[in-house]
Amino acid sequence: MKLPLSLKLGASLVGFMVLLALVSLVWTPFDPGKVNSVDALQCPGWPHIMGTDNFGLDIFSRILAGSRTCILVGVIAVGIGALIGVPLGIVAGISKSWPGSLIMRACDIVFAFPALLLAILLAAVNGGGSIVTAMVSIGISSIPAFARMSRSATLQVMSQDYIVAARSAGIPRLSVAWNHVVPNIAPVILVQASVSFGLAILAEAALSYLGLSAPSTVPTWGRMLFDAQRFLFSDPNMAVWPALFVGLAVLGFNLLGDGLRELLDPRLQEVR
Repeated sequence: MKLPLSLKLGASLVGFMVLLALVSLVWTPFDPGKVNSVDALQCPGWPHIMGTDNFGLDIFSRILAGSRTCILVGVIAVGIGALIGVPLGIVAGISKSWPGSLIMRACDIVFAFPALLLAILLAAVNGGGSIVTAMVSIGISSIPAFARMSRSATLQVMSQDYIVAARSAGIPRLSVAWNHVVPNIAPVILVQASVSFGLAILAEAALSYLGLSAPSTVPTWGRMLFDAQRFLFSDPNMAVWPALFVGLAVLGFNLLGDGLRELLDPRLQEVR
């Protein structure tokens, strides 16, 4: 089977980001948190291949360390959204009475609160922003998307003849959901998870920029953009690199989601 070009490009970019995160666990060229005012605002060169910021911190080292935070927040946030949203969507899809409508109306209410507002509320309750605050707020805000996608896919599966036959044979709804619905909607959930991962990275960068995610001592791409805004015209190099990597990460997961959709959706395969 010929793989879609978007899948190849997306997988390459995502693999590159994961590789950066893994490398940062064991090695960075310089200490990403060690201030060295002598080397402040250096242009890209050797040994600082991406230059330094206003504190003399090596930008490449902070990019590596920031990728680790970025991937961690994405995994936890998407995990929260999927583990809560998918079961809710399946229950809403197999229920013909008020529970399904109640679940979807609750998702509509949650959908009205974006990740930024939830992060502000959680930060106010906890006395300040943190990585946990960012992960929880982004995860909660992604629940409605998973629930809606799961419900739509579940309704399509439940309308199939073999599901009607299984229900006529007296098989319980929960058994039908586990044995038939979950395996058939798994590709749809996988695509949604990939797209949500890119959105989670973008949301975490925005929250870090606003000071509602990791503290200033923890390198994140959003925090690097915040620190670079004062030097945007005098030293744009500080803003270019974190912005570039945020864009590449979001692009990679979006391309991966599109590629998976083309690969797993039989209707798109027929068109090709």
